Amino acid sequence: MLNTEELDLNRIPQHVAIIMDGNGRWAKLRGQERSYGHQAGAETVHIIAEEASILGIKYLTLYTFSTENWNRPSNEVAALMALLFDSIEEETFMKNNIRFRIIGDLIKLPANVRERLETCATHTSTNTGMTLVLAISYSSRWEITEAARQIAALVQKGELSPEQIDSDLLSRHLTTDFMPDPDLLIRTGGEIRLSNYLLWQCAYSELYFCDTYWPDFHKEELHKAIRDYQKRERRFGKTSEQIS
Repeated sequence: MLNTEELDLNRIPQHVAIIMDGNGRWAKLRGQERSYGHQAGAETVHIIAEEASILGIKYLTLYTFSTENWNRPSNEVAALMALLFDSIEEETFMKNNIRFRIIGDLIKLPANVRERLETCATHTSTNTGMTLVLAISYSSRWEITEAARQIAALVQKGELSPEQIDSDLLSRHLTTDFMPDPDLLIRTGGEIRLSNYLLWQCAYSELYFCDTYWPDFHKEELHKAIRDYQKRERRFGKTSEQIS
C-alpha cells in the first residue's frame, strides 16, 4: 500500500521514462546467464506498470531495446525477442485499463514479434488509463534523423518552406508526438548517461540515477524516485522568482 504521507499525489509526474539497466549484471551476481536477468526484468515491468497506473502516472515509457542492441551476440538478441513475445500480457493491460503503444524502428523486429505488439496496441487503444510505451529498436539519433527526412520530403514537394521549420514542427514528426515530454527520467543500474534515449524530449526532464539493478527496482524504488522529483523546482529556464 502507498503511504500517502510520503508522496504528494497532486504532484505526481505526468510522464515517467525509464532506462531499465542492470539485468545482465544482476544475473551475473547470482551466477546465472544474462537471459535469467532479462526474465526477472520482464517481471519488474509488470510490477512497475501496475504501480505507476495506481499512482496516476499518465505515460510510462520504457527503454526496452535500443538500435545499438542489435549489435549484441545473436543468441542474446534472439532470447530477448522471444522474451518480448512471451511477456506481452494483453489481459493485464485490459484489467488495469492500460493503453499499450510502441515506438522505434519496428521494421527490424521479427514478424511474429511485431505482429503481437501491434495487435496488443490495437486491442488496448480504447483504454483510458495510463499509456505504457515500449521503446523497441529505438534511439534518439534514429528518430531525429527520420523526422528530418520527413520534413525534407515535405520541403522538396513544396508543401513546406524552410522558414516554417521550428522545434514544434520537429516534435510533431517524432514517434512520441502523441504524448508530452517526460517530467522524470529514471535510470537504474548505476550508470550515469542517457544512452541515446529521448534526447530531444528530455531537454528539461528531471533526471534520477540509482544503483539498483532493474530486477530489484520495485514499488519502493519508484516511490523514492518520485519523492526526489517532488523536492525539485522545475524552472524551464526561468528564475525561482518567476516560477513563484
